[in-house]
Amino acid sequence: MSHARAMLPSSRWTHAPDLRRLAGVLRPAGPALLFGVRMWAAVCLALYIAFWLELDNAYWAGTTAAIVCQPTLGASLRKGWFRMIGTTVGAVMIVVLTAIFPQDRAGFFIGLALCGAACTLVGTLLHNFAAYAAAMAGITAAIIASDELGAVGGTNGQAFTLAVTRASEICIGIVCAGVVLAATDFGDARRRLAALFASVSAEIMGRSTRVLSRAGSDVADSRSARHELIGRVVALDPVIDQAIGESSSLRYHSPIFQAAVDGLFAALAGWRVMATHLARLPDDQAHAEADIVLQRFPKALRAAPLQGEPTAWLERPIRLRRACGAAIRALNDLPTHAPSLRLLADQGAEVLAGISQALAVLGLLVEDPARPALRRSGIRLRVPDFLPAFINAARVFVTIGAVEIFWITTAWPNGATAITFATVTVIFFAPTADQAYAKAASYMVGVCVIAAIAAIIDFAVLPKLAGFAAFSIALGVVLVPAGALMILTWPTPMFLAMTFLFVPLMAPANQMTYDTLQFYNASSAIVAGVGIGVLAFRLVPPLSPALRARRLLALTLRDLRRLAIARPPPRAQAPPAARVPRTAHDWESLIYSRLSALPDQAEPLQRGALLTALSVGTEIIRLRGVAALFDPRSEFDAALDAVAAGRSAVAVKRLARVDQGLAGLPSTGPGLRTRLRARASILALSEALTRHAAYFDAGAPR
Repeated sequence: MSHARAMLPSSRWTHAPDLRRLAGVLRPAGPALLFGVRMWAAVCLALYIAFWLELDNAYWAGTTAAIVCQPTLGASLRKGWFRMIGTTVGAVMIVVLTAIFPQDRAGFFIGLALCGAACTLVGTLLHNFAAYAAAMAGITAAIIASDELGAVGGTNGQAFTLAVTRASEICIGIVCAGVVLAATDFGDARRRLAALFASVSAEIMGRSTRVLSRAGSDVADSRSARHELIGRVVALDPVIDQAIGESSSLRYHSPIFQAAVDGLFAALAGWRVMATHLARLPDDQAHAEADIVLQRFPKALRAAPLQGEPTAWLERPIRLRRACGAAIRALNDLPTHAPSLRLLADQGAEVLAGISQALAVLGLLVEDPARPALRRSGIRLRVPDFLPAFINAARVFVTIGAVEIFWITTAWPNGATAITFATVTVIFFAPTADQAYAKAASYMVGVCVIAAIAAIIDFAVLPKLAGFAAFSIALGVVLVPAGALMILTWPTPMFLAMTFLFVPLMAPANQMTYDTLQFYNASSAIVAGVGIGVLAFRLVPPLSPALRARRLLALTLRDLRRLAIARPPPRAQAPPAARVPRTAHDWESLIYSRLSALPDQAEPLQRGALLTALSVGTEIIRLRGVAALFDPRSEFDAALDAVAAGRSAVAVKRLARVDQGLAGLPSTGPGLRTRLRARASILALSEALTRHAAYFDAGAPR
C-alpha cells in the first residue's frame, strides 16, 4: 500500500506533460469544429428553403452556403455580398449572350469563352473580394450556360428562366450563410485590424527613431527590418476588407484605410532616406543632426515598442496623432541653413505624416471619442502590371474553348458539366499566381476523395434514412469534420474541395433518385473538368516569382525614365503607352501598388530598389515644381536627361552643379526656404542614384 501511494504522484507527474501536449493539440480544434457546425447549419438551412420553394437544382443553394462560409464573420459577409453582385452580373451576361446568338452555336461558345476570359482579366486586376465578384460573374455564366445547352451545345431558349432560378438559388445560399454566421459570431476583425495597424505603425515609428538615435550605424539591420515590414503592410489589405464587411460605418470610410496603408509605405520610404543619408555622413555630423531632428519627435512616439502590441497606441490614438501634427509643424519650421539637416527634417516629417494617417484609422477603429471628422478620398484602380492578367485571361479562353470543342466532337452527354468545373478551376485559382498549379492539383485530390465519400453517403446511407432531419445528420457527418479540417489547415485546397463539392456531387432533391450511372457520369464530368483546369495551369503557366519581380522593377525603371525626360510632350498629346504620373500622389500610388504586388520570393535588394525608385520619382516631381529657381535651368534638365539615359554618375555630377548654383545665391531675400528644400531634394536624389546605380543604369545604351 505504501509503495502504491508513493508511485501515485510520480505517475501523475509522468503523464502531466502528455496531457498538456494533448490539450495543446485539441485547443485549436474547438473553434474549427464550431466553424464546421456553422457551415453545416447554413447548408442545411439553404437546402431546406430551396426544397420548400421546390427549386430545380436546390443543391446550388447548399453549395453556395458552404462556399460563402469563411473563418471570420467579416470575410463571410463581404464574400456573400460580392458573390451576389458577381452572380447578378454573370446572369445578365449569359442572357445577353443567348439573345445575341440564339441559333449560332459557334458564336455562343466563342462568346462564353470570351466572357470567362474577360471576367478573369478584371478579377486579376482587382483585389480581394472585388476580384472574387468578377470571378463569380464568369463562373455563374458557365453554370447557367451548362444548364441551357443541349447534348451537343444547342441552346434551349430558357436562358432568362434559368438565370433567375440559378441566381435565386445562389442568393438563398448567401443569405442563409450570412444569417447563421451573424447569429453565432459577433466578429473580431475590427479589433484584429486595430492591433495590426498599431503594431506595424509603432514598429515603423520605433525603428525610425532608433535610426536617428544611433545616427544610422545599424544600416544593415534597418534594411532587413524595413523589407519585413513591407510585407506586413501589404498583409493589412485582406484584414481591412474583413473589417469593412463587419461594419457599415467602416465601409463608408473605406478610402481612408487605403490612405493609411499608403501613409505607412511613405513612412518606410522616409525612414530609408534618413538611414541612407546618415550612413554617408561623418559620425560627429550625423549624431549632431540626428539629435536635432529626434528632439522634435513627440516623446510618446519615441518610446514606441519595436515588438508586441503598443497599448498606448490603442488607448489614445488621436492624442498621439495631434502630437504627430505638432511635431510635423516643428520639423517644417526648423531653422537651418544646411541641406543635410533640412533633408533629415523633411524626411522625418514624411515619417510622422505617414504614421499620422495610420493613427487616424486607429481612432476610427477603436472609436476614440476625440476622433475628428475624417475626409474621404476617392479610390483609384492601381494596376502594377497588365501581363499576368492577360495570361490568366488567355488561359481561361483556351481552356473553355478546348473543352467545348472536345464536347462537340465526342457528343459527351456530361460535357456541359465538365465546362462548368473546368471554368471554375481556371478562374478560381488564377489569382494565386505561381502557386496556382500546386493548389489546383491539391484541389483535384480533394475532388477525388469527396467523390468517393459522396458515393458512399448517396448509395449506402441515404436510402436507409427518411426525413430532412436524418438527411441533415448524414450531411453533418461529412461537412462538420471537413469544415474543421479546412480551418485547421487553411487554406489547403484539398479540404476546400471537400466542403465545396460534397453537396453538388450528391445533388440532393425533393424526390431523391439513386441512379448509379447518372451519379458516376456527373462525378466523372466534375473530376474531368477539374483535371482539365489543373492541366491548363501546367500548359499555360503563370509568370514565375522571379520574372514578376524583374518585370515590376523594369516597368518602374521605364516609368521613372519617362518621368525624368526634361521636356515631355503635353499629356493630351502623348500616346497612351507613354503616359506616366505627373503628380507626386499619382507616382506614389503607382509604386505602392508595385510594392504590394512584389512576390514574397523577391530579393531584399529588389524591394530596396523599388522603395528607392519611389523616393527618386517623388524628388524629381518636387524639383520640377521649383525648377524656375535654377540658374541656369538647362543644367537641371541635363541632369534629368542623364537619369532618363541611365547614366547615374553623370546625373549626380550635374545635380552637384545645380546645388552649387543654388548655394551661390544670396542668403537673404524671398525663396530662401524653398531653395534649401530644393537642395535637400537634390541631396536625397543624388544619394539614391549613387546607392542603387546598378538598378538605375540597367539596360542603358553604352
